This record gives sequence, structure tokens and C-alpha cells, in this order.
Amino acid sequence: MSSDPSSVDQDEYRRLSDLVTAGLAVLTTRQGRHDVAVTVDSYLDVSYDPPTMLVALYGMGRAAEAVEEAGHFCLNLLAGDQQDLADRFGTPAAPLLGMLSGLEVTRTVDGDAVLAGTLGHFAIRVAQASDVATHRLLSGPVVEMGQGRVDAGPAVRFAGEKRHLA
Repeated sequence: MSSDPSSVDQDEYRRLSDLVTAGLAVLTTRQGRHDVAVTVDSYLDVSYDPPTMLVALYGMGRAAEAVEEAGHFCLNLLAGDQQDLADRFGTPAAPLLGMLSGLEVTRTVDGDAVLAGTLGHFAIRVAQASDVATHRLLSGPVVEMGQGRVDAGPAVRFAGEKRHLA
């Protein structure tokens, strides 16, 4: 058994890491006057005291750049019947303008979109950022939150596919 990370087969790693069940969310922020939204499944609550969360974004993507420029974002936890939103905002190279067109949204105190019909949301101000491999880890305090629907299960990803729990 080798302890050299370069000897780990990336395709096998991807296959096995897809067995980690992950909740789907849509991260929203602002870039100037425009909304930016991206589907994420790498996020976690870091601390309850004070309430703090972390999200991992592809470091070379426009979402990471937009979040760092804005200094804040909103994490919208998707319900199982919102798979279409996961697809909509998970498409690489989706157009920047009009991303939220046709969707019902409210706004956090910082102006980030809160999507209607989600399980809940967390508004986070970025306090720390660091690079790990190809991703940018952004963490900070929760400054606002709200519960949404209680009649639905979460949207999740398992084995590389979007699923929902009954």
C-alpha cells in the first residue's frame, strides 16, 4: 500500500468519492448588478458557536471570483423536487446575465438571492479563504438564515447522480 498521493488513480478516486452522499444547494451572490448562482454539494457547517459555514468552489470559476469580490453569499438548500434548479445552475458556462430569470426570489440583507421553495437558507460573510488542490475554500459567519419548506426531503447526489430522499 503506497502513501504517495500521486499513485492514487484519479478515475477510481472519483468513482469511490461519488459514494459519499451530499446534499445539493445553490450558492448565490452578486457580481456588480448581476446575480451569480451555482450548484454546490461541497459545504458544511463548521461551528455552532459562532454559527459558521464553509463552501468549496472550483478555484478558477467565476462563482469563486464573484463570492470573493462580493465578500458574501447565500447557500440555498434544495428540496428533492428542485432537481431542475441543480441542473440549471450546475451547467458549466451558463450565461451570467439573467441567471435567475423566471424564478421567485427574495434577498438577504447583503442582496444575495434567496430562492423560493428551498428547505432553508444561510447568508454567510466570507471571513477566510484558502486554496486546496483545484478548489477555493470560503468560510465565515452566518449572518442571516431562514427555514423554508418542511414538507419535503433534501435533494442529494449519490453515485454521481442527483437523487432525493423519500
